Amino acid sequence: MSLMVERVANLKTPEECTMFEKNVLERGRPDLAVAARKRALELRAEKYGANSEPERQCLEAVYAYEGVLSARNGKATRDLRTWQLIKRHGIIGAVERAVNRDVDVGSYPALLELGLEDYAFEEVVLRHSELFSAATVDCSRTRLESWKAPA
Repeated sequence: MSLMVERVANLKTPEECTMFEKNVLERGRPDLAVAARKRALELRAEKYGANSEPERQCLEAVYAYEGVLSARNGKATRDLRTWQLIKRHGIIGAVERAVNRDVDVGSYPALLELGLEDYAFEEVVLRHSELFSAATVDCSRTRLESWKAPA
């Protein structure tokens, strides 16, 4: 493991990750900036308290989407709709419902731009398809295929 990759793994808070990301971007290392973003998502999901790997990945996807919203709005923005769903239906149930509601068409390209495309709800659904309804899995697959198709 390289020294810089080890430094990313040793970041302890999302705030440390943000500072590290800013510093490595200034030094022309977008690869390390993406690693720091992913580490921040991991830390936020751990702090929330996921009970399983799929739940952790779902939480990371929520936090990644909040990053997209925050970048779009120029300030920290929470995904209140999804957090309400989590409170009512649990983490897996919330992602199921989030995928089946109207899609934010700009979210996938924004995640792609941040190097976080694996954090789309639809990607998480396909990785853990046994936890979701067939309709949600089909919707996720169709949506991802349309987003990844050449324009």
